[in-house]
Amino acid sequence: MREPNYRFFAFAFVASSMGLQMLSTAIGWEVYERTKDPLILGATGLARALPVIALTLPAGTFVDGGNRKKILSATQFGFGCVAIALALASFQHAPIWIFFALLLASGCVRSFNAPSRGALLPSLLPPERFENAVAWQSGFFQFAAVAGPLIAGTVIAAVGGAWLVYSLTAVLCAGAGVAALFLNPRPVIRTSAPPRLRDMFRGAEHIIREKTILGALTLDLLAVLFGGATVLLPIYATEILHCGPIGLGALRAAPFVGAFAMAIWLAARPTFGHAGRALFMSVAAFGIAMIVFGLSTSLWLSLAALAVSGAVDNVSVVIRHVLVQMKTPDELRGRTTAVNSVFIECSNEVGAFESGLVAAWFGPVVSVVAGGFGTLGVVAIVAFAFPALRRMKRLTETKEDVRHAELEEEEHRRLGTEG
Repeated sequence: MREPNYRFFAFAFVASSMGLQMLSTAIGWEVYERTKDPLILGATGLARALPVIALTLPAGTFVDGGNRKKILSATQFGFGCVAIALALASFQHAPIWIFFALLLASGCVRSFNAPSRGALLPSLLPPERFENAVAWQSGFFQFAAVAGPLIAGTVIAAVGGAWLVYSLTAVLCAGAGVAALFLNPRPVIRTSAPPRLRDMFRGAEHIIREKTILGALTLDLLAVLFGGATVLLPIYATEILHCGPIGLGALRAAPFVGAFAMAIWLAARPTFGHAGRALFMSVAAFGIAMIVFGLSTSLWLSLAALAVSGAVDNVSVVIRHVLVQMKTPDELRGRTTAVNSVFIECSNEVGAFESGLVAAWFGPVVSVVAGGFGTLGVVAIVAFAFPALRRMKRLTETKEDVRHAELEEEEHRRLGTEG
């Protein structure tokens, strides 16, 4: 926080994150309030994810070849325009398909937002402060994600509609766009010519070569794909916990309360000594927390389970983010972050559609509990399939460190065999 660059980045990040969390809460409430259909509710996540999946490779290439600061600012103003359109649609009680069209538009903006933000951060501060900066960034996100749903739920309950929430989102995103213009990043270090469209697969190729990155992204993709329950929270608030829109805001905020507490602890502690082990343990704990939440009929137990899920999930978020950025050359960070965003969108938004689909067939409880057990199965499979990730110690370890760890493990096996 001593770095002026990071302070501007943090302000923009908090404002944008808070606004988008408010928007997501309002969309979920409004769509389910008007349709009472869990499948349509789940489709809201799919509408946001499809453009990101379709545009990720060209978006990452565009970010690596362009001015990342200006692209980040433009995406924030883009989110603001979508939010204003949603406010008008909500106020006029427009048909549901209008909301889905605007969600598709927000997905197009997101496809450029994540690569520009992720690629920009390492160039704003010295490399030795990056892991700590990621922990603080995670804390800022959790704060915004706690405040956003609570504000949205309160505003919806006060005015009886979501239009004001969308309007506030537009103001916050516009403020983030202005703050981004004050950033002063280091120039991108390129070892080759600026990327062209035919170079857009280089980020994916880099991830495939770096097995620790591939393993971490695969773990997150499959675990959250099965274990996500956020999209079903309007159903739990309405039909299972009977806590209304304010309760919905509390349920959406609960994971971020736990994650915020974990972020503060991570920011104050030394770097991870056994990052691979911590990653697998945190994802397994996330699956267990989802099972508890799925079975709970008590609001307080549900809030506690969601808070635990957010806390342990934040461990994997920090590890994955640092791993992706630190093991990627500067000139590839936009494309690599774009591919990473596909994994995130698939796990969160496509996972939301999967949860809504299962809930429509078998009910919300079966959807959440089965997803929790699916997450535990994913942990076991990925741990077996990616031994380099399982053995990883420091997030900044070199290839020599990895080779040394492999030799130590071979020596232990040899001595065990001889014994």
